[in-house]
Amino acid sequence: MSLPWAALPRTRLTKSRPTLGIWHGYRGGSSGGSAAAVAADECPIALGSDTGGSIRQPAAFCGVVGLKPTYGLVSRYGLVAYASSLDQIGPLTRTVEDAAIVLGAIAGHDPKDSTSLNIEIPDYASTLKPSLDCKGRKIGIITETFGEGLDPVVDEAVKAAIAQFERLGAEVQTLSCPQFRYGVPTYYIIAPSEASSNLARYDGVKYGLRASDDSLMEMYTQTRATGFGAEVKRRIMIGTYALSAGYYDAYYLKAQKVRTLIKQDFEKAFESVDVLLCPTTPTTAFKAGEKVNDPLSMYLSDLMTIPVNLAGLPSLSLPCGFDQNGLPIGLQLIGNVLQEQTLLEVAYAYEQATPWHTRTPQL
Repeated sequence: MSLPWAALPRTRLTKSRPTLGIWHGYRGGSSGGSAAAVAADECPIALGSDTGGSIRQPAAFCGVVGLKPTYGLVSRYGLVAYASSLDQIGPLTRTVEDAAIVLGAIAGHDPKDSTSLNIEIPDYASTLKPSLDCKGRKIGIITETFGEGLDPVVDEAVKAAIAQFERLGAEVQTLSCPQFRYGVPTYYIIAPSEASSNLARYDGVKYGLRASDDSLMEMYTQTRATGFGAEVKRRIMIGTYALSAGYYDAYYLKAQKVRTLIKQDFEKAFESVDVLLCPTTPTTAFKAGEKVNDPLSMYLSDLMTIPVNLAGLPSLSLPCGFDQNGLPIGLQLIGNVLQEQTLLEVAYAYEQATPWHTRTPQL
């Protein structure tokens, strides 16, 4: 999908910081190239796709801002479909203001995407003022995102961010989203099931890679064997199994029911708060290839981002510190449906009150 540059008020884009570079091993997701490019000052903004955290996790690992909008707010026309009920396009930028400007340019109804919402799009950047604080805002801390498995350095940085929000006038309270913990197993049934269906179209006939072979069936087989990597094949096989006769009700249908429970947890939480807060990832960036042979460990990196996609909510990751190795730490803010304006205002107030957006990892 092309970005409508003509619609962007370029003079509003904040000046990028100098950087000493970013190692691509620290990207952290399928939109890691977009995050690394922004962090390395190769471009002022980039677009990413977020199915279970692939905008927000790379943003956290690279020390930039990543925004996953409400499901349907931004057209997905032109995006290679992975899991159609979860995929969403969003911006990766150096600052919250830049994210607001880009969101205003790309959001809106598109007749070529039947899931895009036909609503009026506000000027998201118009309310982001230097004097903005969090007085009157209610922020909920999700208790399930703290504890075992969370790197102590990440825990400390996020709790320091919570204290900063209190100094900005926010009313902070802890609350529970008990179904949150089931996000990963639910996602890894629903997403592969949809991927199995969506990626079936890549058969070497209509478009894309085509392996040559005398037999049509062998051409199909060779094309998909060559064109898909090990992880993609693994997810297609999981999804095909979950959708197969005799297993559909036991796996896919049950996962959809749990998805509803996760969504209800969020709905209940937003009855008492404006924004939810948690770490973006349990750890800082891991080295390139470190978890290739341990897919389960890699899946758990999405622990805190996946539930947001299952519920179709907007969420934003922004820097909140660095670990002892100089790697960025991400703070995740979650908003209610179509409450991007509130989400951006809260994030902007924190960003302007802290120095993290002015620093880059020195790698």
